[in-house]
Amino acid sequence: MSMSLSVPLTVDAREHGLTGDGVTNDQPAFQQLVDTLGAACAADGRPRTIRVPAGRYVMRDRPTLWRSGVSLIGAGRGATCFVLANPGAPRTPVPLAWFTTAQHGAGPDRYIADVTFAHFEIDGSAVSTEGYDVLAKGLGLQYVLRGRFSDLYIHDTAATGFGCDFLQDTVVEGVLAQRCGRQDPGEEMGGAGIGIGIGGWGPVERLTVSDCTAVGNGTNGIFLELQQEHWEPPRGIRITSCHCEDNRFGISDWGADGLIVTASTMIANHEAGFDVSSQGTTSVGGRGGIVTGCVIDGNVRDGIGFGNSPGPYAFRGNRISSNGRYGFWDHNLEGGDQGPASDVVLESNDIRDNALDGVRVDAGLRAPALLGNRIRDNGRRVAPEASGGGDGVRCELLALVDEGAQWPPDGHRGKRVTVDGQSALVTYNTATRLGLAPWRPGAPTAWRDGTPAPGAGYRLPGGPGARAGITVDAPVTDVQMDGNRVWDDRLPPSQTYGLWITADGRMTGGRVRDNDFTGNTDGATRFDTAPVEVRWRDNDE
Repeated sequence: MSMSLSVPLTVDAREHGLTGDGVTNDQPAFQQLVDTLGAACAADGRPRTIRVPAGRYVMRDRPTLWRSGVSLIGAGRGATCFVLANPGAPRTPVPLAWFTTAQHGAGPDRYIADVTFAHFEIDGSAVSTEGYDVLAKGLGLQYVLRGRFSDLYIHDTAATGFGCDFLQDTVVEGVLAQRCGRQDPGEEMGGAGIGIGIGGWGPVERLTVSDCTAVGNGTNGIFLELQQEHWEPPRGIRITSCHCEDNRFGISDWGADGLIVTASTMIANHEAGFDVSSQGTTSVGGRGGIVTGCVIDGNVRDGIGFGNSPGPYAFRGNRISSNGRYGFWDHNLEGGDQGPASDVVLESNDIRDNALDGVRVDAGLRAPALLGNRIRDNGRRVAPEASGGGDGVRCELLALVDEGAQWPPDGHRGKRVTVDGQSALVTYNTATRLGLAPWRPGAPTAWRDGTPAPGAGYRLPGGPGARAGITVDAPVTDVQMDGNRVWDDRLPPSQTYGLWITADGRMTGGRVRDNDFTGNTDGATRFDTAPVEVRWRDNDE
């Protein structure tokens, strides 16, 4: 009888040397079991499954090299837990499973196939490398074919929690990634809850990410990143029914073509709820994407940050609300595509209650379409400069209270308050209380150096004078702006204009018709630069 036929299709980890007692190093026995089942699958072509009963399985000082055709199934989150640790190897990252191009020669012709990882927890809190290491992940596989990652809880990893790249015919579902990227200060590569490199399989990567949750991760909640600048951005990727909260960015498209994002919530993220930009390793922004039916609310700065993209892109039927700066911000970062984006569509969105402009255009657009949006009650940052200290002033973990203040509600939203040499961003305010963002994603407090003492002096800057529903501060050509209602019906109102073209803005060609710009604080429109050759018709002003 061949060795492969003597290896069962399903094995119990406890019967092959793993203890799950939370003390014993189970990694050597785990690696041997993965190798045995991988060799058997290679011999007879029949995938195998490791079933892991409830317990805490310590994986110490070495990552486990994965093999094609080997699946890992636990007894559920909180029941089966893999504890990653590297006390004896502080320079060694310890993902639970890895197989990479750089370390193992992974590629389109050398891949991991027919694997399922499901129903377990990965605790990365005991891994600390001497310097930030992108490989200190929970899972770190590259080039996976026909994979399924389901019902996983990955938390407190030093780098990205779920950090798998080039996933073909693969589903990632029900993954909870929390407080991952512990050692990422925010500007390093990786450090996300769910980070997926793309482009390795060519122009199409068939991948679905669904029902996942990412909370308090160092950089992104979920991001897609083109891994080589000369690769073609791939089509075929979908993100649906996901929740991203308290990350630096919620969901980011850094290099896909035609990404579909639907029915997801992106709230309380520190930079933007949804981001398209050159932030990724190749400085390539996404293009051709569709974002629809999402709630993008209460992010510390912007709801949607968009730039470094050739276009097109479409945002339809979303709620973009209560963000600390702009609802939709078009801008380009250095290092990426600086040309105007073509065919950007904002259609049927509810853009409201944002601290500054509802829609802000700070980079060129060609043939954009703003159709049927309701843009109202923006410009909430109306409070003047303020300061205080002494009796009645106290700081809490995520708040500053001044019992003698009379601030306009949310009039300081998005400002940076300075207290005793520290600063924090304001997420909301009442008459006497400033709500503050954590000093970094996942932190329990706004104060990096400890809560300031009672009575500490504080200062808040003033707000800008103009805060429009739609602001054009860059060249826009061949615009189609139809059927929008842009107004402010809150008392007291704060949105100063329906449409503002600044001195640096240009609007050339196209049509603006059937819009209602009435009901704003200072006027329907303000043209520091007059539109040129724009067909203006049937607008209420």
